[in-house]
Amino acid sequence: MKTEAAESLRIEISPDEAVSGLVVRSPKSRACYVFAHGAGAGMTHASMEIVAAGLAERGIASLRYQFPYMEKGSKRPDAPKVAHAAVRAAVAEAARCCPALPLIAGGRSFGGRMTSQAQALSPLVGVRGLAFLGFPLHPAGKPSSDRAKHLADVKIPMLFLQGTRDALAELSLLEPVVKGLESWATLRLLDGADHSFHVLKSSGRNGREVMGEALDAFAAWVDEVVG
Repeated sequence: MKTEAAESLRIEISPDEAVSGLVVRSPKSRACYVFAHGAGAGMTHASMEIVAAGLAERGIASLRYQFPYMEKGSKRPDAPKVAHAAVRAAVAEAARCCPALPLIAGGRSFGGRMTSQAQALSPLVGVRGLAFLGFPLHPAGKPSSDRAKHLADVKIPMLFLQGTRDALAELSLLEPVVKGLESWATLRLLDGADHSFHVLKSSGRNGREVMGEALDAFAAWVDEVVG
């Protein structure tokens, strides 16, 4: 299937600040994913491109966007209040440019966590579910479930796509968190994958196969959420 070209846009967060965005959509899209990047790489990183292209092949549009710190070339992530404002602005822009499509929000690592925090504080208008590509439950080497406390205040469906070797989400901690969220949460484990969905050569699989598995699960979950 031909991959649609990404369309560049500007997303206004406030009268004094705007960030870049990229939207990929087609007449056959049945939902739109408002897709935030992780802490260390922006929306044009190869991993973000691969996800956007893979979702497009599965009939899901996407709107990727920069957080303000990444737009400015800084390596220090924004404070939560700033990040939450960017999430809300991106959701509003997705509703504007894809008005007929149900919205799913979330992202990779930091981006997914900032999205869930924003939703927990005040529901994101029009968003039907949240999808996390590697939820960062804790810093590497510092196991804790404190970062998940706000998820109890999220009252829309959530999808956790997690590698079984994810150093930022030990399964012994993540699985009870997801179970505690009851019917709101779905956990899909990617066997042998790390936080970036990479696998060891000894696994007998490659990154493309793992990503395909993850995006197939994503698309199936979206169909359940948006009906």
